[in-house]
Amino acid sequence: MQTFSLHTHTLGFDGHNTEEEMIQQAQKLGWTRIGFSNHFIVHPVIKQAPMYEFALKGDYQNIYSATFEEAISKFEPHYQKIDFLRKETNLKILKGMEVDFFPYPGWQEGFEKAVSYLKPDYLIGSTHFVATHGTLYNSHDIKTSSPIEQKELLHQYWQNIQAAAQSGLFTFLAHLDLMKKVGLGKEEFWIQDENTTIKVIQNAGVGVELNTSYFKIGYEPYPSPRIIKMLSLAHIPVIISDDAHMTSQLGNYFKETEHLIQTYRLNKLFLQI
Repeated sequence: MQTFSLHTHTLGFDGHNTEEEMIQQAQKLGWTRIGFSNHFIVHPVIKQAPMYEFALKGDYQNIYSATFEEAISKFEPHYQKIDFLRKETNLKILKGMEVDFFPYPGWQEGFEKAVSYLKPDYLIGSTHFVATHGTLYNSHDIKTSSPIEQKELLHQYWQNIQAAAQSGLFTFLAHLDLMKKVGLGKEEFWIQDENTTIKVIQNAGVGVELNTSYFKIGYEPYPSPRIIKMLSLAHIPVIISDDAHMTSQLGNYFKETEHLIQTYRLNKLFLQI
């Protein structure tokens, strides 16, 4: 069974435990390593997005930045703390990011400069937002949109994932069908978008995570079994992620996900980090 997680979140971003507490739990589980991948989400109008007021109320606004300089200032002390903790434990600790890919002009250049400065060990490509008509919509905003808008936004959601795969920036891609957490995109209608996305990912040569955080809700990971079957047929390697936001979530449903990997004869992603 996989004895590590690279998709985790900590206090100071939108997690509930400190780096030290997460490390202690990983050691209790007998893990070989742990990676911290707090959100790196940069968009000029992020603070005007409908969801931002809820981020303020929930005290997790630190995961959103309007500029790359702002995002760097949040990650610097976090990475410095990891550097310190590496000296205090024999557990391998990795510096990661869960990055929202945006196709707006200048984003990739700004992001590559940030990566060059911060020097993370790995990057997780993610899509939580769809930008249209100067507004950013997350899954809950899309849920409350009109049926016509939903179709347009969900189609663009899959296009964003495709662009992230083609960018060549990421070690692996996170929770492909995230929108199903609000009941969207599960219909057969979306198979064509899913198929196209899998082909793009295959051609790009990037891995995909099996994110266990949906098991508690729907008894399956992100992505769905129908997408997992596509991953298998396309020989796309996978990695298990718990997307842990607290110590109690580390390693959740790994056993069930290992069973899926065996059932669908998936290849595991080999990482040299």
